[in-house]
Amino acid sequence: MTRLSRQSPRKSPLSAKDLDAVNAYWRAANYLSVGQIYLLDNPLMRRPLSLDDVKPRLLGHWGTTPGLNFIYAHMNRVIKARDLDAIYVAGPGHGGPGVLANVYLEGTYSEIYPGIGQDEDGMRKLFRQFSFPGGVPSHVAPETPGSIHEGGELGYSLAHAYGAAFDNPDLLVCAVVGDGEAETGPLAASWHSNKFVNPVRDGTVLPILHLNGYKIANPTVLSRIPQAELEQLMRGYGYEPFTVVSEEGADPLEAHQAMAATLDAMLDRIADIRTRALTGRDNGERPAWPMLILRTPKGWTGPKTVDGKRTEDSWRSHQVPMANVHTNPAHLKVLEEWMRSYRPEELFDPAGALMPELAALAPSGLRRMGANPHANGGVLLRDLKMPDFRDYAVEPAGHGVEHAESTKILGTFLRDIMSDNSGADNFRVFGPDETASNRLQALFEATGRMWNAETVPWDDEHLALDGRVLEPLSEHMCQGWLEGYLLTGRHGFFSCYEAFIHIVDSMFNQHAKWLKTTRHIPWRAPIASLNYLLTSHVWRQDHNGFSHQDPGFIDHVVNKKADVIRVYLPPDANTLLSVADHCLRSRDYVNVIVAGKQPQLQYLSMEEAIVHCTRGIGIWEWASSDGDGEPDLVMGCAGDVPTMETLAAVDILRQNFPDLKVRVVNVVDLMRLQGSDEHPHGLSDKEFDALFTTAKPVVFTYHGYPWLIHRLTYRRTNHGNLHVRGYKEEGTTTTPFDMAMLNDIDRYHLAIDAIDRVPGLAERAGHLRQQLLDARLKARQYTREFGEDDPAISGWAWPY
Repeated sequence: MTRLSRQSPRKSPLSAKDLDAVNAYWRAANYLSVGQIYLLDNPLMRRPLSLDDVKPRLLGHWGTTPGLNFIYAHMNRVIKARDLDAIYVAGPGHGGPGVLANVYLEGTYSEIYPGIGQDEDGMRKLFRQFSFPGGVPSHVAPETPGSIHEGGELGYSLAHAYGAAFDNPDLLVCAVVGDGEAETGPLAASWHSNKFVNPVRDGTVLPILHLNGYKIANPTVLSRIPQAELEQLMRGYGYEPFTVVSEEGADPLEAHQAMAATLDAMLDRIADIRTRALTGRDNGERPAWPMLILRTPKGWTGPKTVDGKRTEDSWRSHQVPMANVHTNPAHLKVLEEWMRSYRPEELFDPAGALMPELAALAPSGLRRMGANPHANGGVLLRDLKMPDFRDYAVEPAGHGVEHAESTKILGTFLRDIMSDNSGADNFRVFGPDETASNRLQALFEATGRMWNAETVPWDDEHLALDGRVLEPLSEHMCQGWLEGYLLTGRHGFFSCYEAFIHIVDSMFNQHAKWLKTTRHIPWRAPIASLNYLLTSHVWRQDHNGFSHQDPGFIDHVVNKKADVIRVYLPPDANTLLSVADHCLRSRDYVNVIVAGKQPQLQYLSMEEAIVHCTRGIGIWEWASSDGDGEPDLVMGCAGDVPTMETLAAVDILRQNFPDLKVRVVNVVDLMRLQGSDEHPHGLSDKEFDALFTTAKPVVFTYHGYPWLIHRLTYRRTNHGNLHVRGYKEEGTTTTPFDMAMLNDIDRYHLAIDAIDRVPGLAERAGHLRQQLLDARLKARQYTREFGEDDPAISGWAWPY
């Protein structure tokens, strides 16, 4: 039996001819899906199925696929009938066979991959490549036309869909949420994306919660709660739920009529919402956007039983219903009966092409969901209008003598980028309730915080329906929205507390892998880079504790392929501006920028900063005392606090050992430390040796975990003399300098490190070494008595 919800009109929009046609199209997609999982040959079943026709390894996921095919077929109908601009986001993890089948049926696949034509040989190749060495994976991957979402990892489909819809007022995003995926935290939060949608400026997301009852082995939560409770949950999220149910054993033709009627009603409702918003008749009230609850059997249209055990509408159809075809003749027979049940001779002509009357059901040209340019966002990408970052320069009176809030200055730059691109609607800033906390509040001079929920008079004045800063308290939502926004051809910026960006480690993984893969797909046009600003970082957590201290996201990032990741540690405002300008202009990278938000010393003029950032690494001659000769010691640093402490240590050494030749090397582009054969930004061995020497001691102070520097430099000639200081999991709620002392990156400890490593220095520095140890004790005593750092320490400036 097939049931409609009370919201669904009880009518039959499909004529008998149209009903047969859409059902046949669905059968064709199901047939191609099964063929991809099982077959090497005999794609049209022209002869009895033999073991030679079956793949030696049976891999893939059948259970969710027929439902995805069902939705795709009905989306095709409404796209043609209403001339919709639509894309398809397939959330269920391994629904790849279905999406591949549909983009093949609509012709997009063969246009992009001419070797896989719409004939018998092309179908054979389509089947053979699936989950096969040298072929394509079982999920919807970058190689799949029409995809902006790789379903291998669950939880992000709805966030990607909303990101795609932002600033795309004519776009409809059909977002299929699998019931296993619906149990993830990111997906559960993503339902709230409707509170950040402007119905005039943004497009429409049509969420379809596809409930087929099971995960790999267990029932799914949302499929096992009462229907009334589920509908209440969706209404609580702010949606108007519609429901279509096709129970096991029901006539699929009834399901098609129900789906067509319900989809028409939902699209009528969407059109009404948009019209009311455009004409102002909505009185500014947030609409209840439609969403669909679609209940279908797991493995719909597959074998009812296998080996006497229930298979359709059970967990046994999740992956491959018969996995022992090569060893069990009964399974081969079931497979043949299953494939012939779709009656391929009615679907494909003798040459193997889809029957013309069925091919006509799909949209044409760019209206095909596999060919929609929004799913290949680089073809729509427009350059940002960028003000000259030099106009925002801090011009210090000298090196390291004046303070400024670097991220606050960056905020003015981002503000004007926002203003300059307001008409283009292609730039947004994302952050989990931290834009102002991260000192980017100047943005609110150009835009507001997007908000489409209840407000009260005493709320923050910057809440605005047309705001372009998005601040849900969910790193997952920010990341997912930004990815969807970038993948559909726009630009963005994501600021976050450094310790908590780890929440999206896995999402970063997926996006980096997408970028790595698409670099080798010629038809995928480059997209704008994903830009992170990590601030409120490990070295300045004055009121937060150990929980807020973790600089390890950098370590995670550098695990990815060198051609897609970049890491920058600008030490002051001018270098931050230069780096940010470069990152916002770049394409197909993940750029990680780490910079503190507190007032900090400013070291370089804008001209010096541009040169330094262009090099990515360099000797600070104004801070060095080695002249043009060979140094006795190299003091390296990467990061704003490590740079300050390094310079303060150099000051101690120069005061006490005026004859000591010290070279200061600062690193902005972290990947310059790696070899040029391992990263495009890496230094050659000769360049590295010219900076760090081949035999002199190097004391290197790094923002994050020290072993990363060893990992990047382990093949260098002088690695044996490299001593790295960094964060070593020591922290508490304390002052900035005490935090540095806890992890031994403070100026006193760095000076001791130098004394201990420069040959001959320790013998004449015994008194100083003891004084430095005493200074550490006095500094800690001061913080415990007065609750702040000694002004002689916090007020230090470069004296030369």
